[in-house]
Amino acid sequence: MLKEFREFAMKGNVVDLAVGVIIGAAFGAIVNSLVGDVIMPLIGAATGGLDFSNYFIPLSAKVTATNLADAKKQGAVLAYGQFLTLTLNFLIIAFVLFIVIRIMNQLKRLQETEPAAAPKPSREVELLTEIRDLLKKA
Repeated sequence: MLKEFREFAMKGNVVDLAVGVIIGAAFGAIVNSLVGDVIMPLIGAATGGLDFSNYFIPLSAKVTATNLADAKKQGAVLAYGQFLTLTLNFLIIAFVLFIVIRIMNQLKRLQETEPAAAPKPSREVELLTEIRDLLKKA
C-alpha cells in the first residue's frame, strides 16, 4: 500500500488533487457568499423575511421555547429548518448554474450557426468559371 501511495504521489496526482481542493474551497466560498449575501436576502424580501433556519419540532414535552437555540437547551428537537435552508440554497445554485450553462450553450450555437463568409475566389478560379460558362453556352 505504501508503494502504491508513493507511485500515486510521484505521478503528480497529489498536486492535482490539492489544486482541485483549493479551487473547490474557493469556489465554495464564492457560492456561499453569493447565495447567503445576494440571493437569499432577495428571496427574504420577496417572502416577507421568512427564515427557515429556526424551524423545529419538539421531541420532548418539556420543550416550550419558540427559539431553536433555547429549545435545544430544553430538550430534544428535530431541527429541520437548517435542512430546508440548505436544500433551498442547493436548488437556487442548481437553477442559476442551469441558466448560466443554458445561455452559454445558446451563445455557442449562435456562433456555430453563423456561416463564415466565403473567401473571394482567386483570379484563376474566376477565369476558369468564365471558361466553363462559355463552354456550356457553346
